[in-house]
Formats: sequence, structure tokens, C-alpha cells
Amino acid sequence: MSLNGKVAIVTGSGAGLGLAYAQELARQGAKVVINDVNEDVTKQAVESITSAGGAAIGVTAPVGSTETAEKLVNAAVEEFGTLDILVNNAGILRDRSLLKMSDDDFDAVINVHLRGTFTCVRAAFAYFKENEIKGRIVTIGSPTGQRGNFGQTNYAAAKAGIVGMVRTWALEMKRAGVTVNAIIPVAATAMTETVPYFSAAIEADKAGEAMPAFFRKELGFGTAADVAGLIAFLSSDEAANITGQAIGVGGDRLQVWGHPEPVATEFREGGWSYEAMQSEGRELIENNLQDVGEKFLELPAELQPKA
Repeated sequence: MSLNGKVAIVTGSGAGLGLAYAQELARQGAKVVINDVNEDVTKQAVESITSAGGAAIGVTAPVGSTETAEKLVNAAVEEFGTLDILVNNAGILRDRSLLKMSDDDFDAVINVHLRGTFTCVRAAFAYFKENEIKGRIVTIGSPTGQRGNFGQTNYAAAKAGIVGMVRTWALEMKRAGVTVNAIIPVAATAMTETVPYFSAAIEADKAGEAMPAFFRKELGFGTAADVAGLIAFLSSDEAANITGQAIGVGGDRLQVWGHPEPVATEFREGGWSYEAMQSEGRELIENNLQDVGEKFLELPAELQPKA
């Protein structure tokens, strides 16, 4: 087991993707701190690991505050003697189109995803640096943060922000030997259950059956377990040279997302006045417009949602 002797925190790990991450880390030998906002869910998740012979404890607390971040780090150190791995997975949704989105809708999602990632990473990195530990940090992005999605202003902002922080942290943590990466998972979760497009895949997964090949191969959409292997790998010593990356995974597909780069560049002596934009700049921009939003392939007839 590649993570023998390692200690990991996984936020938002009571169920879904987070639980799959925690269980895989434990399967690879790590001792795990489970985190959820529901005490019963936390206990059940811990039991799922300990009953299989692993080591786990639970911390029931909402992610976002510095207090919770420090509580998680302290729990790991007090119970298991150290901390080596942090997986930032905790998240919520408050989907609404822009004019229907309240301040509370926006703030709640930003607090858990973006601020929660910031506070937990800060607390973990402080411990790593103070104790000269070449730790591993994995954060969770989303295709929505990479490309946008209707009705998810708050979520898109948070997930894009997480990837931006990862690129910055990779620079700041390099000297300490700490790696930090973002993964972009595409998997069946409570968040995708309500999307009709994925219904055939979700139904198969719930029935314990293999998802149709179209979802796994063409779309790169799979189960929570399909994502967990990448989490464990990035948490291992084998991934010491991988940092500052956004890596997509789902179904049978693995992707490395590119960093934003200019697609067209033109220089003009004297700069770009309004008149220059009309005569030359407009053409450069319009000839290189980038699309937005996720693009889904047309479902085969047999996989169309049932009316």
C-alpha cells in the first residue's frame, strides 16, 4: 500500500465523491480524518473505513472558517501524530440564474468552496512547513469552473478561483517540497442526479450495473470510484514532480487541462484607441471568439431520458 504511515484529511467526506476519496486513501494505507456537517453521516463514513480494517476518525463541522480548518489539522495530529495529505472536497450548491441569485446564495457557496479551500490549505501548509513535511494537497475543481454553466454564477466563480489559487500556491510551496493540484472530476453524484442527460448512467450506477460505454468513453463520465485513484496517486510520493496542475478524470478518461493562454496577439504602433479598435481590433477579436459552457454530445436514441 503506497500510503502506509500517511495521515490524510478529506473535507466533505461523509458521502459521495468525498467518501470514495477517503475510502481509497484508507485502502492505500492512509489514516483518515473524515469531515461532514452531519454527525450521523460522519460516524457512518468512519465506520465504513474502520470496519474494513482501516483507521479513521470524524470531525463534524462546516468547512469555511479558520476555526474549522485548524480543528481538522489538530484532530489529525492529536489522533494520528502528524498530517501528510489534505483533500479539499467540501461543497454545496445554490443554483439560480443571475437575477434570481440572492446574496446568501452567492456567499454560502463561496464560503464553503473557495474560502474553505483557502483556510484549510493555509492551516495544512503551515503545519507542513513548520514540521518540514513534503505534504500533498489536492483541491477539487469542476468543468463549470473551467468553462462556465448556466445558473451557476457562484459555483463557477468558486471553482475557477480554486484553480487560480492552486497555480499561485504551487509557486509558493515549491521550496518546501509541498505539491498542490486541482482535479476536475466528472462523475455520478447527488449534484448530477437531477440532470436528465445523465439519467441512463445514474440509473445503471444505482442498480450496481456498468454504465453504458457512451458515458464512460465518449463523455468521460463515471463513478466516484473512477476519480478516487487519481486522488490517491496525487497524494503519494510518486507524484512529487506534479504540482500546479488541473487534471480531469471521469469514466475511462484522464485529461490534463491547459492553463489559459492567448489565442491571438497583434501589436499596433501607438496603441489601441477606440478608432483603432473599430478599424483593426474588432476583427482580431471577432475572428478568435472562444466558446463558453460545456458541450455535450448528442445521446444515442437508446440512452435518451424517458419521458
